Amino acid sequence: MSPGLRRIPPGVNDVHPTDPVSGAASLVDPSLPAFIADPHPWYARLRREAPVHFVAAEGLWWVTRYTDVARALGDPRFGKEAPARAIAAPEGPPPTEPDGPAAASPAPAPAKADDPYARLRDLPAHMLDRDPPAHTRMRSLVAGAFTPRVVERLRPRIEEIARDLLQDAPNAHRADLIDEFAFPLPAIVIAELLGVPAADRNRFRRWSADIVRDLGPETSEAGPAANLALLDYFTDLCAERRARPRQDLISELLAAEAHGDRLSAGEVLSTCILLLIAGHETTASLIGTGTLTLLRHPGAWQRLAVEPDLLPAAVEELLRYESPVQRFYRVAQTDIDFAGAHIPRGAGIFLVFAAANRDAEAFPEPDRLALDRSPNPHLAFGRGIHYCLGAPLARLEMAVALSALLRHAPRLRLAGDPEWNPPSVIRSLRSLPVTFE
Repeated sequence: MSPGLRRIPPGVNDVHPTDPVSGAASLVDPSLPAFIADPHPWYARLRREAPVHFVAAEGLWWVTRYTDVARALGDPRFGKEAPARAIAAPEGPPPTEPDGPAAASPAPAPAKADDPYARLRDLPAHMLDRDPPAHTRMRSLVAGAFTPRVVERLRPRIEEIARDLLQDAPNAHRADLIDEFAFPLPAIVIAELLGVPAADRNRFRRWSADIVRDLGPETSEAGPAANLALLDYFTDLCAERRARPRQDLISELLAAEAHGDRLSAGEVLSTCILLLIAGHETTASLIGTGTLTLLRHPGAWQRLAVEPDLLPAAVEELLRYESPVQRFYRVAQTDIDFAGAHIPRGAGIFLVFAAANRDAEAFPEPDRLALDRSPNPHLAFGRGIHYCLGAPLARLEMAVALSALLRHAPRLRLAGDPEWNPPSVIRSLRSLPVTFE
């Protein structure tokens, strides 16, 4: 499952085995408070005892070992769409699909006139929920805005935003680092990129929190309602940009062409929702959990303060050690015998990045924070065709955020217990009380 619209295609998870291998109860329940506080002991047990495991609480198979997750990321049998669309039959070849806006989404079922969420179901899936060739076409129209060279040009502006957010924090000031820094920094950056007024970021925070929470085991009306609010917001904003284009990403999306193709109106809207949520929710998580990790390891914060050249390697290690996107969604396109488990066609699968990134087979002393770890082939941004488009921007924002904090608050300290958000595909903090000494 990706940040953005909640899309589990019809038919997925119709098969619910009660036992992955031995008939025992599921080894993990993501809703447990202890799991929310620290999931890594559960991940270690899964890697050791059942590396491909059916998690009854979610009705999904979890893949937890590094080699298995990396292999699945490049295996076309693990797709993003329902197998009815991805394959003609369990043993048959993929059907020919036109590579254009008309192929953006299967025809929706007729909606009732009083259905408030009909427009959401009619909206085409965004690129993270598509397989090739539709995914390839959509990604190519957006990728140019997130290349390392283009992103690097944003550094001065991101540094300015970070300074502005921290300039009012006096010595001995107690603050919630999430509210005052970790969330607003990426929210302002992605809002400015898209052309969204920064004054709207508080609304986006509420909406995105509801959407991301809806990706966890517990769902409510809040997630669809937030998606609908975002859809209405971007519908109005896109209409305005069509009439009066500006130098922003929404205007570029509306005008983008590649090989004579362009995004449909519905694809522009779903892409805007995806970019807004993925562009700030995951990076806010990285800044918050990364800072907490450093403060919980004696000497790590001080070492970065005196060895700033370590910052790029430290960012990679924090991505590995506490991955913001914990799990990435796939659908079995056929019956699959994989790493000792039989996964039925149509079953939903989570590739657990956070578990893979603590696998001792891939990382020596995986539970040790090593700021200078090299090599560091972590999977925090995935791998293959769905490799995170915003990875260069996330890395830059994290490096700028840490650099600004180290200059402004070299003796930053925890001032209480952090509070975690409810379980989801993204592991994030609701609050992080600190003292700027």
